[in-house]
Amino acid sequence: MFESMPTLEDELGAVERALSEPGVHSDANRARELGRRHAALQAIVGTWRQWRATVDDLEAARELAEDDSSFEAEIETLEVRRDELAAKLTRLLIPRDPLDDKDVIVEVKAGEGGEESALFASDLARMYLRFAERRGWKTEVLDVEESDLGGYRDISIAIKARGNVEPGEAPYALLKHEAGVHRVQRVPITESQGRIHTSAAGVLILPEAEDIDVQINPDDVRVDVFRSSGPGGQSVNTTDSAVRLTHIPTGIVVSCQNEKSQLQNREQAMRILRARLLAQAEAERDEAASATRRSQVRTVDRSERIRTYNFSENRISDHRTGYKAYNLDAVLDGDLDAVVLAGVDADAQARLDDARDAAGASA
Repeated sequence: MFESMPTLEDELGAVERALSEPGVHSDANRARELGRRHAALQAIVGTWRQWRATVDDLEAARELAEDDSSFEAEIETLEVRRDELAAKLTRLLIPRDPLDDKDVIVEVKAGEGGEESALFASDLARMYLRFAERRGWKTEVLDVEESDLGGYRDISIAIKARGNVEPGEAPYALLKHEAGVHRVQRVPITESQGRIHTSAAGVLILPEAEDIDVQINPDDVRVDVFRSSGPGGQSVNTTDSAVRLTHIPTGIVVSCQNEKSQLQNREQAMRILRARLLAQAEAERDEAASATRRSQVRTVDRSERIRTYNFSENRISDHRTGYKAYNLDAVLDGDLDAVVLAGVDADAQARLDDARDAAGASA
């Protein structure tokens, strides 16, 4: 059981030695890569060492129980602990999405439903901002286009972990299953007769790309500047500070107008462009990932949804995992852990099943 662990333990030692070398931190990308690998290996090897120690303690308790029955209770406790650690280690060893260590850019877009959809998009954006705050992550609004009633027609938010995190705890690993169409059922503030309406907003989850991940040829990007637009604010409609980037080879278009300076908007737009190019490159390399990303938001249509938020019943329902709860108010305030983990667990089970099928086919 866990035959690969001695090799991973040796790798952990090699990574620790590399991190201790004086010159490694002069290369930021190399240091970051080693730091992430160290965090992943430390979690796996640490769990394996706990499991191995528990197995040893269990064997000792069984020997002692032959002469002293009082050790029977300890045997039961150790068996439970052994099985818990084995399950955790199995999850850690499941083949992972190579992007799971990434930070993310969350894009929320209003869809069908007019102003009500834009207001719902702002509710979703706040939900992700509060969730990030609860986890101690850093957030930055890269760009936002407000509606007349203060909702968001489109908003892009960068979410970053602080330092290296354990496997499965980075923003992309936890939030990637949020991608898709979110449907809301409630009485809009614009409704005078109290009727419940249904509208939708789309969520895109993009792994934030670093320079080492995506190289963009400046000649491949057309830059257009224009005047910002929106409901008031300094610099809006007064200077050509908004920026539109068009990546000519792929046709991807990114616009940013949130910052006051053209340079800042260009930098923000480039971050989003890199993230979209990374997502596209991964999708082309991995057909399974391609299917996942194609399903994120094909259209922001009410009928094509991953989740429904029903305000009259205070209910949230995820249509992929079957998760349902009646704490919608808490979820929209950022208490998203149970919802997110339902998606993570479903994905982990699918990956485990795939790994077992592959092992069975090769046997």
